[in-house]
Amino acid sequence: MADETPFWRTKKLSEMTPKEWESLCDGCGRCCLNKLIDEDTNRTVYTDVGCTLLDGETCRCTDYKNRQKQVSDCVKLTWRNVSRLSWLPPTCGYRLVAKGEDLPWWHPLVSGDPATVHTAGISVRGKVSASEKYVPDEKLVDYIVSWPGQWPKGARTRAVKGK
Repeated sequence: MADETPFWRTKKLSEMTPKEWESLCDGCGRCCLNKLIDEDTNRTVYTDVGCTLLDGETCRCTDYKNRQKQVSDCVKLTWRNVSRLSWLPPTCGYRLVAKGEDLPWWHPLVSGDPATVHTAGISVRGKVSASEKYVPDEKLVDYIVSWPGQWPKGARTRAVKGK
């Protein structure tokens, strides 16, 4: 019988195939929200303004293959930079695996269903108020929100029926 331990529990990020790497993305879209650095605390703050390429319904990039050519400040995640990117949301699969944590119940690799990221309230679906196409940089402060940097209630652990 073959070992059925999921790859994200047995491999380092640097050992993953491109397909495995890409599958760590849960499709939440949180990393595609515009972020600001608080000048007083040097902390990252999120806005609910989406990248020009973010589809707020699917929570996916509309031109993933060419995103860095089209969006100059789009950051390509790599196994080398994931641990250094403090702006990745706490729910991010890349961030969790890099820290040695397991993927949560709603992650598509665990649930087998890409819709659980939406039903668990993790994704940006219904929460993006505007596209950066329509919000000048100096107005981004008017769109600051805290939810992208937090775990939604009940998203860390799933209640077991009958208990």
